[in-house]
Amino acid sequence: MRRATLIYNPLAGPANLLPTIELVIDIWRARGWQTEVCATQAAGHAADLARQAAEAGHELVLAAGGDGTLGEVANGLAGSETVMAPLPVGTANSFAKELLMPRPGLVNRQKLLQAADVLADGLVQCMDLGFTRREGGNGRYWMLWAGTGADGYLVHALEPRPKWSKRIGPLGYALQGLTLAPTLPDMHAKVEIDGRIYEDDYVLVLISNCRMYGGEITLSPKAYLDDGLFEVWLFRGKGLAKTMGYIAKALRGAHLDDPNVQLIHGRSITVHTDPIMPCQTDGDRAGHTPLSCEIKPGALRLLCPATAPADLFSQPGKPL
Repeated sequence: MRRATLIYNPLAGPANLLPTIELVIDIWRARGWQTEVCATQAAGHAADLARQAAEAGHELVLAAGGDGTLGEVANGLAGSETVMAPLPVGTANSFAKELLMPRPGLVNRQKLLQAADVLADGLVQCMDLGFTRREGGNGRYWMLWAGTGADGYLVHALEPRPKWSKRIGPLGYALQGLTLAPTLPDMHAKVEIDGRIYEDDYVLVLISNCRMYGGEITLSPKAYLDDGLFEVWLFRGKGLAKTMGYIAKALRGAHLDDPNVQLIHGRSITVHTDPIMPCQTDGDRAGHTPLSCEIKPGALRLLCPATAPADLFSQPGKPL
């Protein structure tokens, strides 16, 4: 019998999720998988559990949580042969939206079972990961984005969020964010992308490894998850009005035609800012600038569900 570990975050998604998790396990056991269950107990625990599963020779880790939990599991599995399968039960579930997966809400938990079904029929892909070195410490992998400016500032101000905010999903984030937006400081940044220098006032410097941003915005509609390149977005300007204008444009795709928005592809990126600004990776705190990122091609083996867009990866997938 093939071996798998299911790691879930008990604080993500609807309360008392365990009964639904047990039904997910039944789905995988019926397909011939001996599945262990582990609940995370603290920040960073999911990465440790995933690493232990890979070292024990488990072929698959099912990661049930939000984007933060997925990022932790990816850190534990990066560079290994163990496959990660994402099960969306978090707040924004941006990556699940990227994969067009069913996503459970506060009431409809059956969608988690639907997500388990579409994963079981999926294909294994090799996904690129971002890698960021932290101040005075080891590096960290990330799946979706790294940024500084408006998003880094809000993440540092809001995370970790109270349980009520997590339970009501993106609405909770938006309500808290609106109260902080007027305090956003201006930022001057020098961005080095594969040796090329870009310097100006920016409200946001975003290094993206996917198509969607924040679960609601299709930021990079033509991006591949396995092309060995970041999409680096530079949003020129300063002030709250400029920031809100970019959000409005991005929600309808108009940022693609804005002359004050630059898109540059690259593999190695360093961002220096004045003043020093907070940074985020995958919606979690990630220290302060300078921010240095490099891409790690094909570092994560991902079980991509049958629902995913056919052109999300440049290479064909393989059966699990």
